[in-house]
Amino acid sequence: MKKYFDTALRHFTASEWVGPAVLAIGIGAGAGVAAYGFRELIGLMETIFFGGLGGFTQGYIGIAFPIVVLAVGGLLVGLITKYFAPETKGHGVPEVMLATAMYGGRIRPRVAIFKALAAAVCIGSGGSAGREGPIVQIGSAIGSSVGQFLKLPDRRVTLCLACGAAGGIAATFNAPIAGVMFALEVILSRFTSSNFGFIVLSSATATVVHHGLTGENHPAFEVHQEFALTSGWEMIFFAVLGIASAIVSLIYMHSLYFVEDRADDMPVPEWIKPAIGGAIVGAIGIYDSRIFATGYDTINLALDNQLAFKVMALLCLLKIVSTSFTIGSGGSGGVFAPSLFIGAMFGGAFGSVVNTYFPDVSSTPGAYALVGMAAVFAGSARAPITAVLILFEMTDDYAIILPLMTATVISTFVSQRITRESIYTIKLRRRGINLDAMPEVNLMDAISVGEAMETEFETVRPEMPFTAVVMKLASDSKIGYPVVTADGKLYGLVTRTDLENATMHSTPDRTTVGDICTRNIIVVRPEQSLSTALSMFGSHDIKRVVVIDPHDPDRVVGMLDGSCVVSAYAKAYREAQERIRRADHVSTVSQRAETVLIEEAVGSSAPLVDTLVKDAGFPQGATLAAVRRGDETEIPNGMTELGAGDVLIIVCTREREDEVRKWTAANC
Repeated sequence: MKKYFDTALRHFTASEWVGPAVLAIGIGAGAGVAAYGFRELIGLMETIFFGGLGGFTQGYIGIAFPIVVLAVGGLLVGLITKYFAPETKGHGVPEVMLATAMYGGRIRPRVAIFKALAAAVCIGSGGSAGREGPIVQIGSAIGSSVGQFLKLPDRRVTLCLACGAAGGIAATFNAPIAGVMFALEVILSRFTSSNFGFIVLSSATATVVHHGLTGENHPAFEVHQEFALTSGWEMIFFAVLGIASAIVSLIYMHSLYFVEDRADDMPVPEWIKPAIGGAIVGAIGIYDSRIFATGYDTINLALDNQLAFKVMALLCLLKIVSTSFTIGSGGSGGVFAPSLFIGAMFGGAFGSVVNTYFPDVSSTPGAYALVGMAAVFAGSARAPITAVLILFEMTDDYAIILPLMTATVISTFVSQRITRESIYTIKLRRRGINLDAMPEVNLMDAISVGEAMETEFETVRPEMPFTAVVMKLASDSKIGYPVVTADGKLYGLVTRTDLENATMHSTPDRTTVGDICTRNIIVVRPEQSLSTALSMFGSHDIKRVVVIDPHDPDRVVGMLDGSCVVSAYAKAYREAQERIRRADHVSTVSQRAETVLIEEAVGSSAPLVDTLVKDAGFPQGATLAAVRRGDETEIPNGMTELGAGDVLIIVCTREREDEVRKWTAANC
């Protein structure tokens, strides 16, 4: 029986269409159930924190009770992050993007459970965060777990992950089309017809399942008026709103990571930091509790023109600050819902000004609030298609499409011109990870000549007799030798071809190596890539090349031939596969082996100045992941020379963190 089952499973997983389609539907159903369960869990946590703990503490400390409630919520999130799943920290989408780009779509199954719990505690206790980041990570973990259980190849596991992400977004926001576009535009960063079809199936299934469980089928935001473009001149105002929204989105993004940097520098345990952030948000909430959680009810008020200019302007600012402290301190929740809140408040305030001074040619502030939601999200996430579609689906209002598209595209363009990173990718970029470069990585580009070359090689002198070099070549399998003078300077290269030509055109007894060797030779430098060296092999029809010292071109430091290239490539390929294999294993180790990122700048008089990476002597268990020089981040190899001002990005385990920090203090 097992034999037949295994055979059927093999045919199912190998199928190009039927198998993936069934998986997409199943993963979509799972994401729909997860979205429903996550929403119910948030409701339960709200009851516990504000109905139970809040009511209890309010009797003792009065209106200051939110400080205690959010601090306790933050503390619980910190403990979940520390002891169960470090990946649950933050907003989740960058971790999914990283799994897609580097780990073949592999995410630990436990992430789905503990992300749901941590995010529900954070949002339910009043943390200023959204549901989209967590549900993307939850849905992705479900899809990835299915792919891993069935032992699917990386591309199929990644597709399962994307199906889970799309299903989570679709079910949570009742936005099946936007769920598809989010998975393609943000998670996969590419569009293919096959991916599109399967992700659509998952998104639609998740939406239907969620409707069946909740009995609801209405937009996330209820707009009670019809928005429309009042005048052609009004497009100017919406264009200006797009520019201004880009600036607001960048303020939001950099505020979040500014707080995260300050939190990282705090000399307190990591698990306590979310409690400190929660207490600060609680203090802000004493002034105005509308900044708590997702704030959807307040967004609805802005869309219905029920908020004054000063209120919306202040709420925009307070939401940026409160979200920065919630997520930046280590809380667990999404950044999408806050961006909608910030956009609605900013757009509504902007619309109030326009409507006051230009009432005859402008729409109500609610229209600008709607457009501002999409524009701020697009400016921060760099996902204009998703922004337009999700606002259509979340409001069920298609009448204001032209202003919406205009402001969204302008906001995306302006924010991209100012900084290339989105609110999702900047977190990875700060770790030295460039997702844009990863799909183009070629192992031959990543390996330097210095890593592949032979450093122990034989040379011959120019005065060596012809017969002696013939006997030398006959005794081994070398193609040729570099010819070096008595004072160590490169003279030329003698090969078997040179010897054959000399036999036909000269008198062997009177001929020396200097007479027959090739003087005008092709050379490479240690820091060049193997791709460059291979191009020289092909274009010049040579089989061996001399490697010279870049600072002294007359000195030979190595030799490179085809066997060196093959050996280096095979080693690099095995290491790359091993890194992928270890990714899942590393993520299942205990907290003692949690990965730690250390950034340290090399001082002007540090021992590491002018030292090659291979000679730096990094401690055991520490890996130099990247070197940041100004605005550029370089993936180093053994021949990379370190200099003053370089910022070293070192990865190690938590167990060895103290040892590595002592080493960097002594050497940087």
